[in-house]
Amino acid sequence: MLTVEKIGGTSMSQFQDVLQNIIRGNRKGDELYNRIFVVSAYNNVTNWLLEHKKTGEPGIYNKFLNGEDYSSALDSFCQRLLLINDGFADYGLDLKEARDFIRFRVDQAKTVLYSLGKVLASGYVDRNEIHLAAREILASIGEAHSGWNSVNILNNNGINARFIDLCGYNDNEPLTIDERIHKEFKGIDFSKVLCLVTGYTKGTEGIMRAFDRGYSEVTFSKIAVEVKADEAVIHKEYHLSSADPKIVGVENSIPVGHTNYIIADQLADIGMEAIHPKAAKPLELAGIDIRIKNTFEPEHPGTLISHDYFSPEPRVEIVSGSRKVIAIEVHDPMMVGEVGFDGRIMNYFVKHNVSYILKSTNANSITMVVWDNEKGHELIDKLKEVFYQVNALPMAIVCVMGTNIALPGFLYNATKALYEKGINVESFAQSLMQVNMQFVIRRDRYEEAVIALNEALCKKRDEMI
Repeated sequence: MLTVEKIGGTSMSQFQDVLQNIIRGNRKGDELYNRIFVVSAYNNVTNWLLEHKKTGEPGIYNKFLNGEDYSSALDSFCQRLLLINDGFADYGLDLKEARDFIRFRVDQAKTVLYSLGKVLASGYVDRNEIHLAAREILASIGEAHSGWNSVNILNNNGINARFIDLCGYNDNEPLTIDERIHKEFKGIDFSKVLCLVTGYTKGTEGIMRAFDRGYSEVTFSKIAVEVKADEAVIHKEYHLSSADPKIVGVENSIPVGHTNYIIADQLADIGMEAIHPKAAKPLELAGIDIRIKNTFEPEHPGTLISHDYFSPEPRVEIVSGSRKVIAIEVHDPMMVGEVGFDGRIMNYFVKHNVSYILKSTNANSITMVVWDNEKGHELIDKLKEVFYQVNALPMAIVCVMGTNIALPGFLYNATKALYEKGINVESFAQSLMQVNMQFVIRRDRYEEAVIALNEALCKKRDEMI
């Protein structure tokens, strides 16, 4: 069975566990092969290069944008990578070879960035295109670093491994992402070599134009489709569980076990990605199942995401959400019966490139929940200029999801669990498909709501049925 497997940054930083639990495990000889690993950069490395994914703290990319000394910043960054390398010396990493590789790669990036800066200064090019190119060049360094190191460690541990560098630093071929992947994998006998691949892929269309920080999952997805993998596996530092173990506690967080692509889409819509939705679609269309596994529990089968799964018994599979949303209510007495009023609102959403998570309406008001970010605030300011009355409140959204919850009782039990904790539902939405109940609540009650819903609907679901 051929698998394509993605390893996240947190797991990569603990490569000794990856080596022991994922790559070796109980396998011997030929059992080690017929697997392709797509690697992320080590934990925090991409944050240093671009910006912190959660806090927005600027990285080296911001220095390039502002015409600051990004070259010295890259030198300091390189020293941080060498310190990371030191931590893998005991596991077989050749420190001299690793140092030479990453120094050369950082120097290559500097050269290209310098050239981009000169082109930018000429004033003859689209600034956004140059900025995006610089972002891609910087992002690629992290995966090249972790991928090269991993192959070096594996070869020094007696495993026949091959580094597949999709960053395209050593060629000037104008290949698309798919063409580059096809070229690099052509003719490989996967039964005899373990391939480790950079999560970043250079392509003429630019992998970050559509996917930004989700690019490694896109590479992972495209490789799985290219090689016709039997299964696509994602290794994380946690299980895909009934609720966030950091909120409800590990002992109260139940591994999901099995779900479908529809639920994976619901999770992605609220920012809790099992896999980037644009990466999931090619796998779904190709009939390739995704398995989410915990790096640190290698014997656990994890969670299988498949196209046609439907829980044989009614159950809630996941409670999840976000505290970082804003509820926007547009109210107008003239809205009643006016055809296309919401279309007028949506025009502004499109112009500001804002997508809503939830939408709920009555006779003269429409409520939409969006992410609490700069684009969202700019949209709100514009809506207030145009419409009769616009209110925007910081809120949280908590969702109850399952492949088989379209039955009486689930909504009752969910609202009852919130009621018993004194948590008011400020807004609510559920589509006819009935796979996701969305509750908008006050931000300061989010953690309580997740705990209450997980306890009532996941831990005690046998009592509910």
